Amino acid sequence: MSLIVQGVDVFVRESGCGEPILFLHGNPDSADLWNDIIFQLHESYRCIAIDLPGFGRTKAPQDFDYSFENLGDFVNALVESLNITTPLNVVAHDFGGAFAMSWAARNPQKVRSIVVINHPFFVAEYKWHFGARVWRTPLVGELSMFLINWPVFSWMMRSGNKNLSKEQIRHAYLVLSQSRWQILRLYRAPDPEEFKRWEPQMLAATAKIPTLVLWGNQDSFIPEWVADKFGSKRVTRFQESGHWLPAEIPEQVAAELLKFLKL
Repeated sequence: MSLIVQGVDVFVRESGCGEPILFLHGNPDSADLWNDIIFQLHESYRCIAIDLPGFGRTKAPQDFDYSFENLGDFVNALVESLNITTPLNVVAHDFGGAFAMSWAARNPQKVRSIVVINHPFFVAEYKWHFGARVWRTPLVGELSMFLINWPVFSWMMRSGNKNLSKEQIRHAYLVLSQSRWQILRLYRAPDPEEFKRWEPQMLAATAKIPTLVLWGNQDSFIPEWVADKFGSKRVTRFQESGHWLPAEIPEQVAAELLKFLKL
């Protein structure tokens, strides 16, 4: 199904019934990232996964506002449009964490729980990884997007993510190919200094909201110490997995989610 949110025709996939869970993917991904996990949760939960603006089947206009403030506003408008009963559970990976944390920081009363999966938002000490710094640089970022072909992308994805299948990597490459210029806009919108301003709000929210951190320690983009910066006492690390936990070990991720949500 699809619905209009902030002028964007958003692709939405729903499955199951019960307490709602909103799944937010990162870059370069789509709602399909969560398919294997939702398959194991949908009998007990109303699972909602979307393609974020500019990714997959959700085409965003060139002037879409990717500021941190508006990422949270977008999630809030989405939740209202879907008539989701709040508070609800949010599971976020990679850049989906910016959407989730921006919303939760300003709407903690609407969030039942947060699950963090390998994302750095909003940790003040975090510095953009090399690829992100390239994409944030005018002209250099555009050139890099022209130069990323299948062999280069496949090598990048394999680094620290040895459990990814060729099919999963090809799907991510397809999303990247369709979203190259929106990805640049997404990475250039936030000022890294904003992390310092947002971190107290994030920590205030996670102090009130039950928070679980699931972390692949072989992540080649985000250092493992970031996992301990979300104010959560529940941090589960996977020593042999990398950045894409939901794709690499969906059964284990689903098991951890079920255990956490039943607390």
